[in-house]
This record gives sequence, structure tokens and C-alpha cells, in this order.
Amino acid sequence: MNDVHHDARRELPGQSSAGIEPGRRGSEPERWLALVWRTAHLGAVVTLGAALLGAPVPLGPAAWGVVGSGALLLAQDLRAGRVALVEMAGAVVVLKLLLSAAIAWRPEHATVVFWLLLALSSLSSHAPKRWRHWTLRRH
Repeated sequence: MNDVHHDARRELPGQSSAGIEPGRRGSEPERWLALVWRTAHLGAVVTLGAALLGAPVPLGPAAWGVVGSGALLLAQDLRAGRVALVEMAGAVVVLKLLLSAAIAWRPEHATVVFWLLLALSSLSSHAPKRWRHWTLRRH
């Protein structure tokens, strides 16, 4: 079993999984919705990269596409209990959303921020489970 997507950790205080076993998709439609959002997010990331490489694509809307699709993915994962904002994985996603918004606000730094986001995304997604779910809260 892939621990990235099927982490059966306990529900955190103040977090509702809306009747869904933490770490699992709630239904087949939810799985497909996540797939659509993830595909849109990847498309937005590619569009943003293309804009930075000189394609005739406006930078601001591409960056906001990354923020919007990333926020949708985060909301779904929070609702289902697959991520918590008090854990490293959740905090990193919030940081990535803020950095993506910064690209739209401060385009003069867009290239550096984009490559920072790419590295941060890869490292945080593929880090060991104990690091991704590390929390400041005492157990």
C-alpha cells in the first residue's frame, strides 16, 4: 500500500472527516473529482512554466490558476482527513499556495519562486511519511 495516499492516521481534534475514514477517498465520484482537480492543477503549473519561458500566456492568470486548483485540492484533502494544517505536509501546501500567489503579485521574482516551488513540491511530496506528518503538537 502506498503510504502517501493511504495513510490511516487518526482524526485530529477539530478536524472533521465528514464520515470518511481518514486517508481514504469518500466515494468514486470524489476520486474522479480529485483527478479532475489534479489534472487542472498540473495544467496550470505547465501553463505557468510556459509563461515564464516566454510563451504568449499571461503570467497572472496562470499563477491564479495554480492557486485556485491547489486550494481546491487542499480543501478536499482537509475534508477527507488526508492532511492537516498542523502537520508539515499541510503547512507546506499553504506555503506553496502563498508563493504561487506571490508570483502574480510580484512577477519580477516569478522565475526564482517558480523553481523554488518546483523543488519544494517534489521534496515535500516524496519525503518520508514521518516527515510529511510531523507536527508541532505534542502527542
